[in-house]
Amino acid sequence: MSYLLGIDLGGTKIEGVVINEGDVLDVIARKRIPTEKEKGYNHIKNNLVGLVQDLEKDVGFEFEKVGIGTPGSIDAKTGLLKNSNTTCINGQPFQKELSGMLGKQVNMANDANCFAIAETKLGAVPEHVPDAGVVFGVIMGTGVGGGIVIDGKILNGLHGIGGEWGHMHLDDSGGQCYCGNVGCSETVISGPFTEKWYEALSGNKKGLKDIVELYRKGEDVHAKMTLERLFDRFGRGIADILNILDPDVVVIGGGVGNIDELYTLGVEKVKKYIFNDYLNTVFLKPKLGDSAGVYGAALL
Repeated sequence: MSYLLGIDLGGTKIEGVVINEGDVLDVIARKRIPTEKEKGYNHIKNNLVGLVQDLEKDVGFEFEKVGIGTPGSIDAKTGLLKNSNTTCINGQPFQKELSGMLGKQVNMANDANCFAIAETKLGAVPEHVPDAGVVFGVIMGTGVGGGIVIDGKILNGLHGIGGEWGHMHLDDSGGQCYCGNVGCSETVISGPFTEKWYEALSGNKKGLKDIVELYRKGEDVHAKMTLERLFDRFGRGIADILNILDPDVVVIGGGVGNIDELYTLGVEKVKKYIFNDYLNTVFLKPKLGDSAGVYGAALL
């Protein structure tokens, strides 16, 4: 077997992992450090380079290439990073500069694509639907994103935006998105915007877990309205994806994806809005947890 090195760049943390190449997940080393994005682009690069060097020391091996999952994607025309909600890295030659700093080949992909390929190759998909041809990996957390895997390969698309359902128009009520448009899925069904919706209704500020708990107790009308809206808009958004891709499997990651009712009440809404009179697509929780992205980065 050979070692693979992957890095997952998140808004709050950078995680690195070394795994053995193969069909079974075999972790050799891993480490997490804070991103500290408030300190800017160059600081993030230096943190990432230091993490790679630390992992190489831990395993006693110098890698020729590294896979990196990032928020956003590399523009095929300019080579610059775009569409990241960690905005300080947008418009930067991130991949090229990291390759120079590390002295290695850097393979870079959107973090949702990394999540999707990890769950397809090493996670929930081979366990539950081993012959799946098309997989849509959903991220519903701080932001909303997605990745498409067809016949075991990531579909990046011509512009590098394949699977970006977080910026499909869903509902104007969420207000303006950081991308400049109004109505993006991210402003409606992400964790922070779900919390904002509850606060606007109730006048009380609560975290998503507390809102879900209040919903389950059935004693808070505003929690009920907030979660019912979430399930409905999830159904509308995913139905649009199914109408285009018609995937075998949808895997739902991110903090919002931990809400059990999404797989029952949310899927019932998908059935309502899909352009078909039945739904055979399998909806799965991820097997690899919040480390799926870094395992997918290693697979790059």
